[in-house]
Amino acid sequence: MKRWWKALSALLLLGAAFWALETRHGMVPPLGKFLDPFTGFWRNNAAGDALPRTLRIPGLRDGVTVAWDDRHVPHIFAGNELDLYRAQGYLTARDRLWQMEFLSRYTGGRLAEILGPGAVAMDRLQRRLGMTWGAENFLQGIRDDARLRRILAAYCGGVNAYVDSLQPSGYPLEYKILDYAPGRWTPFDVALILKYMSWYLSGEGRDLELTQTRQSLGEVETDRLFPLQAPFQDPVIPPGTSWDFPPAETPISRGRGAPGAAPRTGSGTRGRPFAARIGSNNWAVSGSKTKSGFPILCGDPHLQLTLPAIWYEAQLAAPGMNVAGVSLPGTPGVVIGFNDRSAWSMTNAGSDVLDFYMMKFKDGARREYAWGEGWRPTSRRREKIEVRGGEPVAESVLYTHLGPVPFVERRPDMPEWIPAGAAMRWTGHDPSGILRALVLLNRARGLDDFHAAMGSFDCPPQNVAFASRDGHVAIRHNGRFPLRSRGQGRFLLDGCDPAAEWRGWVPMDQVPAAEDPERGFVSSANQAPVDASYPYYLGWDYAGFERGRRINELLGAAAAITPEDMARLQVDALNLRARTVLPRLLELLPREALSPEERKRAEELGGWDFVYRAGSTEPTVFHRFFVELYDATWEDELEMKRLFSWPGADRTVDLILKEPGASYFDDVTTPTRESLADIVRRAFSRSLEHLRSRFGPFGPRWRWGTAHPVSIRHLARIPGLGSPPQAVSGGSELINAASGSFGPSWRMVVELGPVIRAWGVLPGGASGNPGSRFYDDGIRDWREGRVRELVFLETAGQSHPRLVGRTVIGGGR
Repeated sequence: MKRWWKALSALLLLGAAFWALETRHGMVPPLGKFLDPFTGFWRNNAAGDALPRTLRIPGLRDGVTVAWDDRHVPHIFAGNELDLYRAQGYLTARDRLWQMEFLSRYTGGRLAEILGPGAVAMDRLQRRLGMTWGAENFLQGIRDDARLRRILAAYCGGVNAYVDSLQPSGYPLEYKILDYAPGRWTPFDVALILKYMSWYLSGEGRDLELTQTRQSLGEVETDRLFPLQAPFQDPVIPPGTSWDFPPAETPISRGRGAPGAAPRTGSGTRGRPFAARIGSNNWAVSGSKTKSGFPILCGDPHLQLTLPAIWYEAQLAAPGMNVAGVSLPGTPGVVIGFNDRSAWSMTNAGSDVLDFYMMKFKDGARREYAWGEGWRPTSRRREKIEVRGGEPVAESVLYTHLGPVPFVERRPDMPEWIPAGAAMRWTGHDPSGILRALVLLNRARGLDDFHAAMGSFDCPPQNVAFASRDGHVAIRHNGRFPLRSRGQGRFLLDGCDPAAEWRGWVPMDQVPAAEDPERGFVSSANQAPVDASYPYYLGWDYAGFERGRRINELLGAAAAITPEDMARLQVDALNLRARTVLPRLLELLPREALSPEERKRAEELGGWDFVYRAGSTEPTVFHRFFVELYDATWEDELEMKRLFSWPGADRTVDLILKEPGASYFDDVTTPTRESLADIVRRAFSRSLEHLRSRFGPFGPRWRWGTAHPVSIRHLARIPGLGSPPQAVSGGSELINAASGSFGPSWRMVVELGPVIRAWGVLPGGASGNPGSRFYDDGIRDWREGRVRELVFLETAGQSHPRLVGRTVIGGGR
């Protein structure tokens, strides 16, 4: 009997072991599958970098040839555009399948299907923001565009051909870690990726916080702290530009916001005077300022940095098109790049294309809402969130003709910036021409083609810089901008008043634009697009002055510019805010009252050249000094509920220099009245105390790159698949805007001579496979400010010393 018991126990233990190895435990994948030597993670190694000599993609009409360069960038040559996009879809999926599918799931609110109950709140928010509704509207908008539908079908067909070729052993590593299989790629997924970028660049807002502040301070003081024209700005379109068009009629304001009190939800989003924000730089210099006499265009979009890299680099060539640059994985074409005649790059426009309307419902059932003199019916959109390891979650989202009401009542899991009971009107929910614009832009031969493409470029709004081989440079602050009265939409709007509804659009031929300006260059850095002379109101909450003024300062003084000069300018690390305000702050420090260490640090700041070098300590001290001063200026106002939104750092600098006696420098939580000098002294002491507590005594740990490294984490935050911290000479308000987990996601320089030459670098690599040497091979060059010359081929058979292989792709099964 004892012998049988031992045998039974052994069988039970063996069964338990098999069960443990084949069962998912929370976020831990089934270890048997994951560790399997034939199908597990071992297969995701550098062997995947081997280049196939031949491939088959069902649906191709003609053959496709791919030349691969030494950075694993594909140069795709096809006999027709549909074969080209089919091949692009296949090759993008080959390198980035998991990334593109994960982003589609995130945007569409489908992460809980693979991650379980912990992702339900994230999915719920995406559904309530109307992301799937917006994607459906996008597809509805191209229903009659046969060419775009064919392009999408071809691209998706290529992705799915790759998916069909996979066995579980060949799944990208993240599928094995998270234990799920790739799905089919559809035009709806493409639309979701486009909505993801649109929301990322034009969503959210401060309408609620600013409305609460106005209720507390009144309109005059609110406008003083949050001016429509921010100080120190050097706008995108050169000041003094004449607007030679008769402007469309704009609405006459009937009040600037919703009646009654806005719900008070807290103290507003924490103010960050060095916020790592979505941004970008671009500029185009005419041949009159370059050594070669040819235009040079540069661009570096600033986004959240991840591995795999945000962008996928490729060259796409077919009859009538030869374009290279970076694409958004999961979508066809090139977003930022160049062809054999022109080049373009984009920065976020920052103009306001999202408003909230406070609704009045007839009763608790919310089947009708007040509109004008009557009532209009609401509708409900049913959303079902599938949950891995749990029951499905049903969501019912209320819709008005203005858009969704994300939350009818305040809930613990909703973001504070969303007002409860408000309808959200966002241009990103509308049918969009963005894909059509990119298809046209990829083929642009000159200025006329550029403007034609921009006529469809609606959301997200962007500053698009352009240069062409025939010598032109241009920039457009482009998007679908609502016609508004001045200041309309920066506060919550009255959802009962038809006069508050958007009445039309700024005509596309009247958006801010400049061509071949007298100064010899165009540029943008997310700053205000225009001065007060422009006849339309576009928004107010733009980036600070620092990057835009610094770029214009350097370009204005430059002559005989070379591509190497432009690559150096992209990593310029001088902090214009420090140069503007620090001398005054040091004047206010009473040297006789400082401790020896404080005096030493102040002396070092006094001799500093304002450059944020990774190995310097002065940037760390100034950075913390300004943070403490900013907090000391505004935090008490928020604590006492006088403010609900943090004024900008530029407005703070403006007060320091021009209104040193302003009441905001007094700490209203104390019985005494503090002066600017008082809080400067206090902020400096606190800044050094903070640095000592965090980094220890003054020393190497205070160096900027050590104290504030740049993080490039894995997209899903999977440990071990990101990059080690990077010590970078840069910062959030600098041209080299690398800070926290944000920074230049692609640097590009293009010289438009008879032979196009271009340089670029990704903070990552071409491959999405963590086992590949091309996963993160660009990070060192990116960190050090180096760019590599890009391979740009004229024909499929052209020889080049940096080509490492070719793949011939045929059709068939």
